[in-house]
Amino acid sequence: MKIVFASTNRGKLREAGEIFKGFEIVPVSAFPAWNAPDENGSTFLQNSVIKAEAAAAAAEGQIVLADDSGLVVPALNGAPGIFSARFSAEGTDAANRTKLLAELSGIVERSAYFLCSAVMIFPDRTVIAAEGRCCGRIIESGRGENGFGYDPLFVPEGFDKTLAELSEDEKNAISHRGRAFRKLLTFKGSSL
Repeated sequence: MKIVFASTNRGKLREAGEIFKGFEIVPVSAFPAWNAPDENGSTFLQNSVIKAEAAAAAAEGQIVLADDSGLVVPALNGAPGIFSARFSAEGTDAANRTKLLAELSGIVERSAYFLCSAVMIFPDRTVIAAEGRCCGRIIESGRGENGFGYDPLFVPEGFDKTLAELSEDEKNAISHRGRAFRKLLTFKGSSL
């Protein structure tokens, strides 16, 4: 069974494939009608719905998955939040991490959490949504080669390693995206 994922992010596509075992995860970019929508929502859920609806229009008749996720740092009034992927002017992972560390310079309280809002739309237009969180803290400098985004700076609660130092299985067991996606898999009536 196929699931069309409204993402072109290789890291997210890999994670989705590992969590939705037994399903073929197809990037929405495989559909010529796909046009990336303007993610102009004010919440993770709104942006996730915007992406899911655009993907459903491009991949008509397919099960569609979309998520919007990011890092929330209370000491920075919730930033980077929904702007996590484009927090810096360059919008690259490295530049975003550099800006985050600069913003946190001199701040002792470095608690943070990743939030994922995931949405699935089925061919019959049934829509289900789920949210996942992973709480932890931001460290002073990056560690680890796995993962992407802010993973090298984030140590989850109960761990002494960053998400980028964990194995894929370890990360998927505790990550915000893993938690949200697993909720979708067990949602009553999800037909999965």
